[in-house]
Amino acid sequence: MIHVQELLKKHQDVSAWRVSETATRSYELFFVHRKLETVRATDTASIHATVYVDHDGFRGDSSFALSPAMTEKDAEEKIEAAVRRAKMVNNPFYELPEKGEMQSELPTNMQDADAKTLGKQIADAVFAADDQEGGSINACEIFLYRDTKRVQNSRCVDKSQVTHRVMIEAIPTFTDEKQSVELYEDYRFTEFDPAKITEEIARKMAEVKDRCSAVKPPVPMSVKVLLRPHEISELLENLCWSLNYSAVYSHANPFKIGDQIQQNAQGDPLTLTMRAVIPGSEDSAFFDADGMALTDTCLIEKGEVKNYFGSNRFGQYLQIERPSGDLQCGSLAPGSVSMADMKKQPHLECASLSGLQVDLYSDYIGGEIRLAYWFDGEKTVPVTGITMSGKLSDALNGMLLSKETTVQGPYEGPAGMLLPEISVL
Repeated sequence: MIHVQELLKKHQDVSAWRVSETATRSYELFFVHRKLETVRATDTASIHATVYVDHDGFRGDSSFALSPAMTEKDAEEKIEAAVRRAKMVNNPFYELPEKGEMQSELPTNMQDADAKTLGKQIADAVFAADDQEGGSINACEIFLYRDTKRVQNSRCVDKSQVTHRVMIEAIPTFTDEKQSVELYEDYRFTEFDPAKITEEIARKMAEVKDRCSAVKPPVPMSVKVLLRPHEISELLENLCWSLNYSAVYSHANPFKIGDQIQQNAQGDPLTLTMRAVIPGSEDSAFFDADGMALTDTCLIEKGEVKNYFGSNRFGQYLQIERPSGDLQCGSLAPGSVSMADMKKQPHLECASLSGLQVDLYSDYIGGEIRLAYWFDGEKTVPVTGITMSGKLSDALNGMLLSKETTVQGPYEGPAGMLLPEISVL
């Protein structure tokens, strides 16, 4: 095994270095319909190194990957090539994170589970939802992962963390006398809850059936739009990007500290906090790619920008005394209205979009709707083949957030966001 750290220490032109190692053990199940076709176990490892070269008042950097098959000579050649590239990079100087040792494990209820037993329990929870006449789960793949990530650098940082996570990929299908429709489901978690898995797959089974009967509603119309967690997360991602140190440093941030994102809000105030750890989210971490300790940071409080966040490098460029680190998870405070009350009024609930489109500069929110549920005050009809568009500022000012919360991907927060009147075509 190559000890690239020792080779980096010896190279006279390397001013600083960082080495990231990832080891992943997996247990994988592949089903066709309900039949288990393949079981596979893997054990993989990867190493990435970054060299920093100080020259002419600048700090250049360059990264490269190493494989277990490489010899020491191969590694030395990789380092030499990276040094040459780094000498052509003219970044303002910044220091790497200094000191800190950690061996940690992210919270989960799966750390002591037997992979074979847990895999079967997950499969049983998935196929418990496969009970719809005309519907089936054509294919299902279940991946159980145990990741160990370690970051070391030349300034005495040596941190590692273990993450247990599961990914389910399923293809729910529904067939009637006219057509057959498929949907793709990608469900990830770090906390095993069989009832929640069955509920999620059952929802997708219902949606694929509704895709078969969905119609185009009478358009154009102006209607309240109910967003689900995936789209809420996409909206927040855009807001977060604008408050990242790198966006601020490059003057690409439309909002500054003290700005009101919601002007004369008529709905629920927006309070958004970036967090290191959200139980249930595989994006949780105690430190970032630089080995920088992550610090929870409130970005927006009741509609007002309070802080920026981001990596050690750009935090130093902005002269932030204690950078937050490159946080990945966002927590949105719950709102004032229950999901049941939201759904009492006429609305369009978006179940599947081609992607939520958000433009902070042109004040736009919209997207192509593949499946939604139109409630006219009396009945609910599945609809498709429509697009929505509106002013982002109006949407933020008048939005209502649900009291009920959930975790999906890097997002924790309300299960629903009801936007005021949006144009639908």
